[in-house]
Amino acid sequence: MSSQRALRVSQSIKRELSDMIRRDLDDERIGGLVSITEVECTSDCRSARVFISIFGDEEVRSKTMEALTNKVGFMRGELCRRLGLRFAPELHLKLDDSLERGSKVTDLLGKISRGEV
Repeated sequence: MSSQRALRVSQSIKRELSDMIRRDLDDERIGGLVSITEVECTSDCRSARVFISIFGDEEVRSKTMEALTNKVGFMRGELCRRLGLRFAPELHLKLDDSLERGSKVTDLLGKISRGEV
């Protein structure tokens, strides 16, 4: 993603997808705390990898990813409309568990400092 345009489009996609998930997606399978951690567009903005963090147990993460994957077509259309893009980027959703891993490390460090481990 070397171009400035791709960087701007990535930031806009991240903002709009976060808004869509919070407000527009009506699906009871979407649970837990869902956040878009990163969006990486190709230089031609035809494809975007969307990294999604979901706080919750494994079942919640699985159901939420399934629901979001089923809504990719809707999200692509909305992105075109909201951002005025000629082509909707192909969205590739990836589960990002780095925030959860960081939380576990922080918890462990807290236990170590309190002498619980």
